[in-house]
Amino acid sequence: MHKILEVSGLTRIHGPGCSQCQHTALESDPEDNRCAHCGSVAAVLDVSFDIYAGEILGIMGESGSGKSTLVKNLYFDDQPTAGRAVYQYNGSSYSLFELNAAQKRWFRYHCFGMVYQNPQLGLNFMISAGGNIAERLLMNNVFHYREIRDRISALLERTQVSSDRMDELPGNFSGGMQQRVQIAKALVSNPPLLFLDEVTTGLDLSVQAKILDLILELQDQLQTTMIVVTHDLGVIRLLAGRTLVMKCGRVVESGLTDQILEDPQHPYTQRLVSSAL
Repeated sequence: MHKILEVSGLTRIHGPGCSQCQHTALESDPEDNRCAHCGSVAAVLDVSFDIYAGEILGIMGESGSGKSTLVKNLYFDDQPTAGRAVYQYNGSSYSLFELNAAQKRWFRYHCFGMVYQNPQLGLNFMISAGGNIAERLLMNNVFHYREIRDRISALLERTQVSSDRMDELPGNFSGGMQQRVQIAKALVSNPPLLFLDEVTTGLDLSVQAKILDLILELQDQLQTTMIVVTHDLGVIRLLAGRTLVMKCGRVVESGLTDQILEDPQHPYTQRLVSSAL
């Protein structure tokens, strides 16, 4: 198993920023991520981790912990203030944050996939479910009409959506079905790395279970590396082999998921685990 992504010192400051943002109050007060000097907020502060091919890495924390901001920086939805992310692809290393706009688009469409908590961010509700998938197919140089329809049908069936519904608008689908369409769209290029941002939040428990089973099935079939962002310890326990725990933009604990959930060391992780019991 080889390393495919190495993140070091990733930081995202919201606000004007100053030379003190990553020091003084931020270091001395673990309950606050606001700079006492300029008022800027460190949404992500000095986060480092590696991820290996075929692995599912969990990122756990409460709302506002910085976990979604972290993933959005890696998917180019946001621009980090500092740090590096080195991605291994076809035997070469790429420093993601140093890529130009065209290179970033290429990586988004060929190497990465994203499934957002809010389907409104991942799907265009003005076009059909199949049309959403077709947009990504076109970016992967699939232009023949029949081939596009066949690929859409196969992707929808793989994610347990009837291909008979490919011409329906996403607004006609339930929340769980919308997430399945997002997953189908993300899988167009068989991306080596898939980001899942709170994909079960707001769904009924039975629907959550089906989505999680689908994710595990796809990971087993495709060996896709995944980063799973969630506040749900049940999702972390089921999916992730390793987990990072984030609070106020910082990683406060990391390690094997079973160890973290069975014997949490940081007081914040202990509170998270005990509150779920």
